[in-house]
Amino acid sequence: MLVLLPPSETKSDGGSDSPLDLADLSMPQLTETRETLVRSLVNLASDFDASCEALGLGPTQADEIERNAKLWVAPTCPALERYTGVLFDALDIRSFTKVQKSKAYARLGIGSALFGAVRARDRIPAYRLSGGSKLPGLGTLRSMWKPQLANAIEQEAEGLIVDLRSGTYQQLGPIPDAVTATVLTEKADGSRSVVSHFNKHHKGLLARALTITRAEPTDVRGVARVASKAGLRVEVASERELVILT
Repeated sequence: MLVLLPPSETKSDGGSDSPLDLADLSMPQLTETRETLVRSLVNLASDFDASCEALGLGPTQADEIERNAKLWVAPTCPALERYTGVLFDALDIRSFTKVQKSKAYARLGIGSALFGAVRARDRIPAYRLSGGSKLPGLGTLRSMWKPQLANAIEQEAEGLIVDLRSGTYQQLGPIPDAVTATVLTEKADGSRSVVSHFNKHHKGLLARALTITRAEPTDVRGVARVASKAGLRVEVASERELVILT
């Protein structure tokens, strides 16, 4: 099973590992596109105004541009420790035992605008690039990743893929056979609406449950059983969609 998480805008600083080596990352068939994007971001970082425009940054976010300027020389750390935010707080890898952390490295992947997707153990630097960005001189990220990303992820997975990426990142490499999760709020009158604020939190809880379980789900019903045992309220909406109710 491969559980594919969305990335986050926020990332931890620093790291204790050697600088980025694209050849060491999982899914080596993506190396050429990764190198093109890294080089483009590094070059773009020399122009503050152009970086702000392309990356949607404000004048106080110079530190994000500095991160991109140092992509080839900055220290790295495992991707699972690099990304931060609501989903990763709910996943809470700091509380994992050694065995659970080993499972996380084996079962988790993370979507990425810069790298396409990485495994949890892949060592990457901090960077700034969003799925909807368009870099000067290049096509959209969707046009760059779509021809190859889904195939690379499918080859990397062993069995079921649970795709928890947001819509923007799913579009970079759509995986039609993956199980997805939708978070809905149910009101007192029984009506339901799409959740925004708690979406990432509940997907983080689902990812945690799928990481630490001893089960090996092979379909959406297996995913639902794991989620229910973890205390989540879920329904099977279709053969490929799980609904999490809050």
